[in-house]
Amino acid sequence: MRFMRVALRLSLVVFLAGCYHAVVETGLTPSPVTIEKHWASGWIYGLVPPSTVETMQKCPSGVAKVETQLSFPNMLVGWITLDIYTPMDIVVTCAQAGKRTSLLPSRMINVGPNASAAQADSAMGRAVALARHIGGPVYLSF
Repeated sequence: MRFMRVALRLSLVVFLAGCYHAVVETGLTPSPVTIEKHWASGWIYGLVPPSTVETMQKCPSGVAKVETQLSFPNMLVGWITLDIYTPMDIVVTCAQAGKRTSLLPSRMINVGPNASAAQADSAMGRAVALARHIGGPVYLSF
């Protein structure tokens, strides 16, 4: 009887454990193009991360969103291997060409393509001061 209680509690812990899901958005408008890497191999509790997802060929305009997830099957495999092998799913959403959604004009500083080193340094100083003032990111455009 005691064994059944312990087994039931252990089963509840395993089956009710929340799945990990993280989303990083860059502020660029997403396109329908995605790159999916299922069962990306991580090792030793995720201390050795999966290999880099190469996006240059499929996402010439950059990346709009990166999602990482440890699904229940991923976590089960990690549990069985004592987290020596910790797979995860990675989905990268490419950005549309030339479209930016959340970049406010007041948060952008345009340096220009032919800026001198002094002009670039000045723009960087203005960006740091503005970021400190608004408490958020500022984007430099060269």
